[in-house]
Amino acid sequence: MVNNYLQFKDQLASFGCEVKTDEPMKNHTSFKIGGTADLFVTVSHSEQLRSVVTFTRQHGIPLFVLGNGSNLLVSDNGIRGVVLRLSGEFCHIGFNSDGSVHCGAGAQLSKLCAFALEHSLTGLEFAWGIPGSCGGAAFMDAGAYGGEMKDVVVSCEHIDLSTGECGRFEGEALDFAYRHSVYSGGGYVITALNLRLEKGDKQEIKAKMDELMGRRKDKQPLEFPSAGSVFKRPAGYFAGGLIEQCGLKGAQVGGAQVSPKHAGFIVNVGGATCGDVLELIAEIQRVVREETGVELECEVRKTGE
Repeated sequence: MVNNYLQFKDQLASFGCEVKTDEPMKNHTSFKIGGTADLFVTVSHSEQLRSVVTFTRQHGIPLFVLGNGSNLLVSDNGIRGVVLRLSGEFCHIGFNSDGSVHCGAGAQLSKLCAFALEHSLTGLEFAWGIPGSCGGAAFMDAGAYGGEMKDVVVSCEHIDLSTGECGRFEGEALDFAYRHSVYSGGGYVITALNLRLEKGDKQEIKAKMDELMGRRKDKQPLEFPSAGSVFKRPAGYFAGGLIEQCGLKGAQVGGAQVSPKHAGFIVNVGGATCGDVLELIAEIQRVVREETGVELECEVRKTGE
C-alpha cells in the first residue's frame, strides 16, 4: 500500500467507520481466495456510508461494494482502493407500514428467509440456502429451484456513486432478468430491499425450506469452498450437464477442481489461487465449446487488480 493511503485511512476512520489496511480478501469470500484490499471499510449507518462515498469520489479512490463474497473471485493481487462492507443498520429486517418487508442490503439472505418463516410469510423458500447477502441477491437477481428475487422484490433503495444522492428503483425500473438487474452495471450501492411476501402456513413453509435444503446438500459440494454455480445456464441446457458430458468432472488445475459431485461447481480443494480457477474456467469453456458448440458464460463475478 502506497504511503498516501495511510492518509486516506485516517480520514475514513474519522467518519467513525472501522478501517483495516491490507486486509486478506480470502477471509471475506466463500472461495477462500484473493489477495489483500488496500482499505477494508465497514460502515454501520447511512451517514458513514454517504461520507465514504463522497470522500472516495472526491479523491478518485476506487470503491468496491462487498456483499457476502459468495459469488466472487478476487484476484491474487488483491483489490486497489476501498472495499466497502455494510453492517449495523444495513442488516436490519422489519416491516414497512404497508406490511411489506424492509430489509437492509447487508443482511444475510438466510436471515431474511428465517424472518419470513417466523412471520409465516411465503415466497422466499427458494432462497433458503443461497449463501449471499440480500443486496447481493438483488444485484444479480439470485434464484434457485424455480424462484428468483424478482418474484418478491418490489423496490430497492440505493446511493448513487456519481452524486452521493439517495434514490430507489421499483417495478420495471429494476430491470430484473436472469442473473441481472439495473444495478449489475455498477454505479450504485444498494442499501435496502422492499419485498412483498404472502401469508402462508408456517409448517408448509418450513417443510418446503427443509426439502430444498436437503436437495442442496445431496447435490452440491457444500463441504468445500466454492463460489456456487460457475456458469450461467445456457439456453436449452444445463452447464453442469455439458461439463460432465465432456468428461471434465474432477478436472483440476492447482487447488481448483471441477467438483466430482456437481460439475457446475469449481471447488477449492486446498490452496487454490485465482489464477488456478481462471485457468480451469478457460479450459472448461474451450472443451465445451469445441465438443458441443455451446459457449459457457461465467456467473461468478471477478474483481481485483
